Amino acid sequence: MRGARHARWAAAAAAAALATAACGGGADAGSVPGVLSSSWGDPQNPLEPANTNEVQGGKVLDMVFRGLKRYNPRTGAAENMLAERIETSDSQTFAITVKDGWRFSNGEPVTAASFVDAWNYGAALRNNQKNAYFFGYIEGYDKVHPDTGTQTADTLSGLRVTGPRTFTVKLGQRFSGFPDTLGYAAFAPLPRAFFDHHAAWLKRPVGNGPYLVRSYTRGFLMSLRRWDGYPGEDKARNNGVDLKVYTDSNTAYTDLTAGNLDLVDDVPAAQLRNVKADLGDRYINTPAGIIQTLAFPFYDPRWNRPGTEKVRTGLSMAIDREEITRTIFHGTRTPATDWTSPVLGAQGGFKDGLCGDACRYDPGRARKLVRQGGGLPGGQVRITYNADTGSHREWVDALCNSINNALGDDRACVGNPIGTFADFRGRIGRHRMPGPFRAGWQMDYPLIQNFLQPLYYTGASSNDGTWSDQDFDRLVDQANAQTDQAASVRLFQRAEEVLRDHMAAIPLWYQNGSAGYSARLSHVALNPFSVPVYNEIRVG
Repeated sequence: MRGARHARWAAAAAAAALATAACGGGADAGSVPGVLSSSWGDPQNPLEPANTNEVQGGKVLDMVFRGLKRYNPRTGAAENMLAERIETSDSQTFAITVKDGWRFSNGEPVTAASFVDAWNYGAALRNNQKNAYFFGYIEGYDKVHPDTGTQTADTLSGLRVTGPRTFTVKLGQRFSGFPDTLGYAAFAPLPRAFFDHHAAWLKRPVGNGPYLVRSYTRGFLMSLRRWDGYPGEDKARNNGVDLKVYTDSNTAYTDLTAGNLDLVDDVPAAQLRNVKADLGDRYINTPAGIIQTLAFPFYDPRWNRPGTEKVRTGLSMAIDREEITRTIFHGTRTPATDWTSPVLGAQGGFKDGLCGDACRYDPGRARKLVRQGGGLPGGQVRITYNADTGSHREWVDALCNSINNALGDDRACVGNPIGTFADFRGRIGRHRMPGPFRAGWQMDYPLIQNFLQPLYYTGASSNDGTWSDQDFDRLVDQANAQTDQAASVRLFQRAEEVLRDHMAAIPLWYQNGSAGYSARLSHVALNPFSVPVYNEIRVG
């Protein structure tokens, strides 16, 4: 998951409460009966479902919205939520029936038009939505979101409402996995209030999920409360969640252990040595669909000239993943050997060792490849990362030490910290990266396609480095067109081999989900996306 606009939800009650608390801290964890407090970071963009493609905003959308599908919080399997049926005979045209009885929290019914209108809005070029690309499979996308010029249509020709609860979707090509993508937040329905009173909606989003947004003060707190009228079976088992903004995950962890915070969903690396002693069985460490990589700015000619694939591969081979994951992450990371995640399983597309020698630590070959590729662009690698999460500095420093030792140059690699995640993402979006940069990917849905196409396909929504390769694109298109899953996976893995041969991004490690929680909470778990299953948490 991953721009420059920001909404500001202000509430006098929240502001008054926060006036007595230091920034990044908070009141006692148990100060609001039945409400849990959790660490968080400000989202990059306003919380429009089609404009949120980063983790922090995604946490909120997962509480406030429900879509046609929902990913099982334990297995990750795509299961029907608002979808009563999704039918197809050719994997290109899909007939969708929406369940009866669902409403938005403002009382509006959820209808077929709630989905079609939302998807048309998300796809439209004029609306500048970060996730517009996810609608690119639907017929007519080239008219509402052309690569150049202005849009020539207002709606996707492949969407048609056929009844109050029925609509059809026609894709531009066959895509057998399309139904499984529909649990992603970009495909959420929207009420008429979103369109008719857009500015008011942005101040207080209205959805159809188990929680309501009560207030948001940027840089401090977002308060969500249980919606008692929620019609789904996955009702909130607590009274609400207060998401507290922290600019340092170590501070959040300290607040947790001091009793000033209930939940931390990313235990910082500096605390991993002591977390079991601090929290005992209130520490969670579980596999997740997350991979960490180093991305490259291919918009910078220095990183996109012939031969730099050797430099990138040499850098990959200069990284001692085994040592870093053992000494820095203490069992919460596993060295990456492909560009997906083990949570997919072999049948789902994970192929252990696909990266081959290019992901094995070999200082001698690393030095040779960097020399053959013409040396480091500018003579030095500056790895950019956001500094508001304490764990990044430690691993970046360790990674640079590994590269420096392998290349025999103690100035070959340095860290380049950026103060906040929002600023970091903003600079990435403006193509202002001076060299390799931290790129973490948390799957949107459990398909191999999601680890490859959004990140590396030409013009894709999260292709932050703007890498482009015709062979890769062709193989992805062919994989999407397959109706047989095994055949599709094989083609996606061939596309991965193109990534490997060009080293379009350096795989670093697979990340576990880690969390710690206070004694007043129970039934705490992380889903396969490493996000707390907030609605299941009990307080008290």
